[in-house]
Amino acid sequence: MKAIIMKLQKLPLELIFWIGSLLAILTIDPWAANHFSLCPLENLGFSWCPGCGLGRAMNLLARGEFQASWEMHPLAALAYLVIFSRIWNLISNLKTTHNYG
Repeated sequence: MKAIIMKLQKLPLELIFWIGSLLAILTIDPWAANHFSLCPLENLGFSWCPGCGLGRAMNLLARGEFQASWEMHPLAALAYLVIFSRIWNLISNLKTTHNYG
């Protein structure tokens, strides 16, 4: 158990964050009437926000519901591309700096 904890401590916090965010996106129910939101604009009472619906759209895209995803937020595919690119860069950097594989 200590060996696993030591290996996890060597991982960059940002890498753990991005992987965790992808796992959280996959657990969202995109059709729920009420959903938890960290959106500051929504919490302040504004009805429009450029980012609202992105997480739900990414969930729909992962399920293969392309049209519904596009209608909810057209930048979901771009968000996946950015997140996977960052994860790839972090893992590549980890391999070169820690002499893994």
